[in-house]
Amino acid sequence: MSIAIILSCLVTIAIVGFVFARQKAIKSVGGDKRKLHSLPQFYGLFAAYLAVFPALVLIILWLILQPLYVNYSVISSLPESVIPDTATQNLVMSEIDRLYGGLKVLVASGAIDTIENLSGNLQGLQDMFEGVGVKLASSIDPVIFEAVARKYSLETKSAWILTVLTLGLSLALTVYAVQKAHGQFWARNAVERGTLILLATAASIAIFTSIGIVLSMVFEASRFFSMHPWTDFFFGSSWAPSFNRTSALSILPLLWGTLYISFVALLVAVPIGLFAAIYLSEYASKSVRSIAKPLLEVLAGIPTIVYGLFALITFGPFLRSFFGDGGYLGVAWMGDSRSVLTAGVVMGMMLIPFVSSLSDDIINAVPQAMRDGSYGLGATQSETVRNVILPAALPGIIGAILLAASRAIGETMIVVMGAGAIARYSGNPLEALTTITTRIVSQLTGDLEFDSPETLVAFALGLTLFVITLGLNVLALYIVRKYREQYE
Repeated sequence: MSIAIILSCLVTIAIVGFVFARQKAIKSVGGDKRKLHSLPQFYGLFAAYLAVFPALVLIILWLILQPLYVNYSVISSLPESVIPDTATQNLVMSEIDRLYGGLKVLVASGAIDTIENLSGNLQGLQDMFEGVGVKLASSIDPVIFEAVARKYSLETKSAWILTVLTLGLSLALTVYAVQKAHGQFWARNAVERGTLILLATAASIAIFTSIGIVLSMVFEASRFFSMHPWTDFFFGSSWAPSFNRTSALSILPLLWGTLYISFVALLVAVPIGLFAAIYLSEYASKSVRSIAKPLLEVLAGIPTIVYGLFALITFGPFLRSFFGDGGYLGVAWMGDSRSVLTAGVVMGMMLIPFVSSLSDDIINAVPQAMRDGSYGLGATQSETVRNVILPAALPGIIGAILLAASRAIGETMIVVMGAGAIARYSGNPLEALTTITTRIVSQLTGDLEFDSPETLVAFALGLTLFVITLGLNVLALYIVRKYREQYE
């Protein structure tokens, strides 16, 4: 039974439990709701909570642990001649998963009635699997087919076991909740405790997700540093992956491109965003502000892939028409549409609403008394903005700029499509460079196994980028918090 059907059954059980628990609680006090400890709906909610949430926890744990058990059982059933080492094991499991996906389609369509002796007729299987888009090699070991059949059998049994356990647990707890539904039961307190647990769980999921992301990068990065010297990664001078164990994998050329493009983006975003914030908060009328601010913030909602396409097919060729061979200036300074300037300017456009919105909120948070005091001393509005408001809001503005910088450093699609893929040191903004995020995408693109430093370097790059952006975010939050404590 699929997860969707199980969830539908849980919702049905919860609704039935809600109705029965509520009615039983009212009936236990002779229909006089005033004698109930809690409102009638709390008794129903208590039954609904017990019907759904423990079963959901069971489903989540099952979905996490069950694939591990199934894969372990399948691997342990294979002879050592099939999987002599870890790299081969990964390849074999990928092949098993590929055939398993085709087998599920064939069984669902009725093309295969039984999975017993799956390898008996290779030619017939060849035709059936190719019919669902899975191509078989003529040299597939029959043991692989037996492993696929074993995985299908284990997955099928697991699905039925999960269905029985989940619905059984939900029904048992619903019956328990209905039995507890009487006038003296503190249903409201139980529901509030359940809600508190639910909220704490939601908060914990975010925390544990962050921890899991960091640990996954740390473990894979440690594998990289066990294969490749860390001195070359942090202090080398070139980036030249070759997949022959003699690669030069230094982060410094990539870090230079990342910081250079981010610097260009901030040169565009900070002045425009800051001036826009000053105008909207100090000079614009309410009607103009109510229209201009939402329109400005629309830029933040545009997908980054759209910015990347704009950089690739519009802005890059536009720059090349001026600085390229045969351009208006007559000098071939730009050989390709992809360049630091292309990606930096377009990324700066994307960052404008980040700077303007945060700066606008920060400027509006400056106490009105400071403005009134400046006006009382005879200062004009422009002098007040320049000499009073901006110095008072400067810590918060710096925090907004740092947050925008961390966003720029972590951007991927714009630099992939607009900056190029050449790792080098260059100060010419009209030349193509590459960034850390671009190399991460490149190193993990395709059917690659995580058993070479040329692939695992992506995790070392990601971990380094994470540390950089985390430091910028912490610094920005510290500055903004200090500002808020001073003026709230």
